[in-house]
Amino acid sequence: MNKRIRSKFFEYFWRNIFLIMATVSIVSVVGIGLFVFVNGSTPFYQPSMANPIVVFDGFTESNKVIYDGKQITKMNDQINTDDGEHTIQYTDAEGNIQTVQFVIDPTQTDTSKVVEFLEYPDDSKVDNSVRYSATLTLAGSTTLSPKEISVVAPEPPYSILSFLFGQEWRPDSMKLYGILPMIISSILVTICALLIGVPIGVLTGVYLAELAPPRVARVLRPLTELLAGIPSVVFGFIGLMVIVPFIQNTFQIATGTSALAASIVLGIMILPTVISMTETSLRAVPSFYKEGSLALGATQIQTIFKVQIRAAKSGILTGIVLGIGRAMGETMAVILVAGNSPQIPGSILDSVRTLTATIALEMGYASGRHSEMLFAIGIVLFVFIFILNVVVLAINKREAK
Repeated sequence: MNKRIRSKFFEYFWRNIFLIMATVSIVSVVGIGLFVFVNGSTPFYQPSMANPIVVFDGFTESNKVIYDGKQITKMNDQINTDDGEHTIQYTDAEGNIQTVQFVIDPTQTDTSKVVEFLEYPDDSKVDNSVRYSATLTLAGSTTLSPKEISVVAPEPPYSILSFLFGQEWRPDSMKLYGILPMIISSILVTICALLIGVPIGVLTGVYLAELAPPRVARVLRPLTELLAGIPSVVFGFIGLMVIVPFIQNTFQIATGTSALAASIVLGIMILPTVISMTETSLRAVPSFYKEGSLALGATQIQTIFKVQIRAAKSGILTGIVLGIGRAMGETMAVILVAGNSPQIPGSILDSVRTLTATIALEMGYASGRHSEMLFAIGIVLFVFIFILNVVVLAINKREAK
């Protein structure tokens, strides 16, 4: 009796543990996806902020700042305001009352004039180089203790087409968020990495599965598995120290950081995935396929190419697709060797920046609309990965028929 109770308890316990772990996994994936989607879709249907803001920098209570008739006591706070004309009065170091006027007009087609200072003290300087904002540095300010009035207007919703097909990524000043150069660079680097890594990986997998002597296979197999465990930053460092100078000297160019360098590094990084999947798929092919082919007079090489690879193509293609996902999602190694220029590459020797590199390089300091656009890039990557998963499922379904 006690044994039956223990058995049922054990069964009940582990069944619920499996259920809890599966629930945690599903909730984690869905939660991350929703978080990225909500933050990444926001800039396409609403402004970057609810209201314009005014910021006083370098002012103290002795300046007696009055904004639209109300005295400001907390100088470090952002003050929410509205569109239209506004007046600021303050007391300067000599005790004189100075007046500043500005207007916020979101209907302006020239985005550098959405915020415009109309009246301000002589010798003050206006900086409107950043779109949808302007900064006034007041007369008498020094570089050590400047007095500045900054006005920032909301950026309107951004066009999805401009985001996907725009050719300029200048988020800081011009507020341009076109990612077409990064999309093309990511696809270019991935395709070139496949051209390098897939033939080497597939042929190595075939050798380990069918041709290598047992002693050689016992040595090579752990080495390929070890290759999978090397951190990506190490691959990037080796690429920076070896591959980049080699490309620079071979092609006599100013710098070797390029799409080619990134492709070579990624081609090496996807080798363990392709090799492992190829070898496993070939070993899963029933032995009578090989025996039947050899019995009909085919050579071993003919049997490998005509029978075994064809029978294992589902698993091999799955490994290739997983390699694409690895190449598309790699970040650190690409940052070190690609050059990171957000431009459409004219050749494989040009400096490029991938989608993942853009997120990694800029997320640390991005804020507001800029940060939201990086989440939008994350959505684009999700779409690429989703398409890859659909391809894998379609391949497996087709081969299962």
